[in-house]
Amino acid sequence: MKIAIAQINTTIGDFDGNADKIVDAWRRADEAGVELVVLPELAVCGYPPRDLLAKPAFLRRNQESLEGLAKRGGKAVAVVGYASANQTDSGRPAQNSAAVLQDGQVSAVRHKTLLPTYDVFDEERYFEPATDNTPVDILGTKVGITICEDIWNDEVFLHDRRYDRRPADELADAGAELLLNLSASPWSLGKEHCRHVLLSQLSAKCGCSVVYCNLVGGNDELVFDGGSQYYNGHGVLGASGAMFTEDLLLIDTETIEPQSSDTSDDNEKIYRALSLGVRDYLHKCGFESAVIGLSGGIDSAVTAAVAVDALGPENVRGVALPSQYSSQGSLDDAEGLAQALGIRYDVVPIEPVFEQLKSQLVDLFEGHDEDTTEENMQARLRGNILMSMSNKFGSLLLTTGNKSELAVGYCTLYGDMCGGLAVISDLPKTKVYSLAKWINHKRQIIPESTIAKPPSAELRPDQVDQDSLPPYDVLDSILEAYVVDGQDTEAIITSGHDEATVQRIIRLININEYKRRQAAPGIKITSKAFGVGRRIPVAKRFS
Repeated sequence: MKIAIAQINTTIGDFDGNADKIVDAWRRADEAGVELVVLPELAVCGYPPRDLLAKPAFLRRNQESLEGLAKRGGKAVAVVGYASANQTDSGRPAQNSAAVLQDGQVSAVRHKTLLPTYDVFDEERYFEPATDNTPVDILGTKVGITICEDIWNDEVFLHDRRYDRRPADELADAGAELLLNLSASPWSLGKEHCRHVLLSQLSAKCGCSVVYCNLVGGNDELVFDGGSQYYNGHGVLGASGAMFTEDLLLIDTETIEPQSSDTSDDNEKIYRALSLGVRDYLHKCGFESAVIGLSGGIDSAVTAAVAVDALGPENVRGVALPSQYSSQGSLDDAEGLAQALGIRYDVVPIEPVFEQLKSQLVDLFEGHDEDTTEENMQARLRGNILMSMSNKFGSLLLTTGNKSELAVGYCTLYGDMCGGLAVISDLPKTKVYSLAKWINHKRQIIPESTIAKPPSAELRPDQVDQDSLPPYDVLDSILEAYVVDGQDTEAIITSGHDEATVQRIIRLININEYKRRQAAPGIKITSKAFGVGRRIPVAKRFS
């Protein structure tokens, strides 16, 4: 069978735009002589629609768009994901569904069985699961249709940690000769390897070919990488789609040659994921340009480089906001970065405004020494200026804080946390350094002095981050163990970390939940980010 896997970039709720993308892929598949075209999970409405599913009008638009697609479609049979209304009298309002479109009509519908409700997923809030699933006859072939999580329960791979049912096994037992998986699987570091192992084992165990079609694009915090795949009935990878871009993958199941799985550098994947996340977040929210505060430090440098890759240099504006504590070296680094990136560069000193603000408060603060209050005043003045520029020029302000700083609260609420998107908020500081070096691997974009110098907020004389924090390799190791792996204090200490340091860092992580709750959304890169996938109470007495 000739099959096309159409990994497309959808926008949530853009029914007309999504339909046009589906039809375009469908027609290109027809031109290639394809018999079956497979599209991602919830391709009609975009993923994840979340509480939009509670709106009856949203579900009606799904159905209307689907029926319109059937009439507009091509000659090939198409299998496309959409949200259908729950037709029973009880349960949740919708079902996560896949429709078979053939000869101008909807010829069959199947529903998702396993509904993920963990980390960033909350599907049991919205969807009723399928109670049964049988193969669909498509052009004389028994085709089993699964949707994303339906295959993420193989006993070899996950040991049935969450579910009793195995929809793929049920379909294979029912005689399925071909398994389809319509997916919206967000990317994180190492995810593509997990998929490869899962899909290879699944196809070998079931003894049939597996077509995996994944969504691509950024939607809020999540980045979907595409990377669609085809495996023959022996678990051999026969075709692989592009990562982080739309692709139409053409397959002839009779002539497939074995391929190796993706082995590209992690830093390249991170860079492409961040760039896609920035581009889609801005464009899907109606922005064309971005403004960034350039400190001369490594975080703002990496953020600016990503933004330029995503939006083009003509759509990125860098702003230096020096105080009396800013070094000339930092200003030189900020200007050098702007020149290397080809972006507009402005300098707005904050010292006059800072001194005026202090004079306004001198009587109120009498008898109190200067402390972090004055440091935060500077950060908030910078945030005020940058947000003013965002408002005036219609550009989205990108924040530049990293995961390590966000974890321990080494950031100023309503100051450097101001902005609409936190680009590198899921990158620990050590990974920021690694990514910066990768950005420079072809030519120097980020000044070497930016990478080499000790990081500093430059909010007081001779300040460096390590005055307040342990070395970043130590901090990031504790952060990984506590936040990502869920280890307790005792386990982290036992692994070799200093007891006082561990207790201090965990305390800082816990008391700064209130800051993170008010932070801009950040692009998810790791398996556990600060955001919708981590739900810790602010008011608590447990660590």
